[in-house]
Amino acid sequence: MNNNTKLRWGILGAARINQQLMPAIVSAENSELVAIASRRPGAAAETLKTYAPEQKNVIIYDSPELLLKDDSIQAVYIPLANKDHAEWVLRAIEQGKHVLCEKPMALTVADIEAIEAAAQKHNVKVMEGFMYRFHPQHARIKEILDSGKIGEVRSVRACFSYLMQPAREYRIDNTIENGSGAMWDIGCYAIHAARLPFFAETPIAVTAMAKHIESGADISCNGIIDFGDGKYAHFDFGFEHARRAEYEIIGTKGGLKCHNVWAKQAETPVISWWTEAGKQEQENLPLANHFRLEVEHFSDCILNDKKTLLTLGDAKTNCKVITATLESVKTKKQIKIN
Repeated sequence: MNNNTKLRWGILGAARINQQLMPAIVSAENSELVAIASRRPGAAAETLKTYAPEQKNVIIYDSPELLLKDDSIQAVYIPLANKDHAEWVLRAIEQGKHVLCEKPMALTVADIEAIEAAAQKHNVKVMEGFMYRFHPQHARIKEILDSGKIGEVRSVRACFSYLMQPAREYRIDNTIENGSGAMWDIGCYAIHAARLPFFAETPIAVTAMAKHIESGADISCNGIIDFGDGKYAHFDFGFEHARRAEYEIIGTKGGLKCHNVWAKQAETPVISWWTEAGKQEQENLPLANHFRLEVEHFSDCILNDKKTLLTLGDAKTNCKVITATLESVKTKKQIKIN
């Protein structure tokens, strides 16, 4: 495959997630890593050396602004701090770059609406980086649901957690309003997974409770999303529990469980399902790299002008549920979702 069929990428930051995304861009068949930038002197070069040492012609910028002015770069990946996402997504769009932004896209719905308007104005594609959605196990789960084996979906339960280690305490050293805490780290995953297209209805309300620490960050949260007609999605997440990344669906005729939503490249994906009639099945699915699949999907959408799987409409809905959850925790009341 020649370079004319590859999307030319720049990475706007030296965050730890580059351990996954940089090799994904390098290995994707339709992508080429052109440049990486960081505001921290030497950080971009060190990140490249650590996660893609075989790449010799990647440009190193010590200024994100300079990377965005590089006309040879078509798309950027943004792994900056949560509070900086909206600002740098907008800056990238203004330079005509397509943008894959690490979750969350932004901390407010208003910011996502501004991003949507800018993307339309500059005719670029923007997608929120929920990499797990690109793992084939979720397509297999949809096949089972569409088959009618477990009937009409009535409830969903999504659980995401890991025990906070000292090296990661920077994730909880500030307030929720500044993008810190469990909600913006793993809670957005739990809510997104609970909102997977299991229900035809859109969320109408949420009720939640949470635990906070001195910094103003949350470290655990439980909640229920109301989809109407007695259909609910339960979510819980936190930094005081053993590692979990799973969701369970209960229908009128049976149930289904995804045992490892974040199944890594070397981890066998496992799903299981059962029916009221007594049938029980467990499926071990093929290995897959959802980071690479995410990059290849986004690159394909740009190169061939296709619609992205994850839209800005989806990003807005997720942010609406998140902000309603935070308001419910604060007021101790059910919050309607507009």
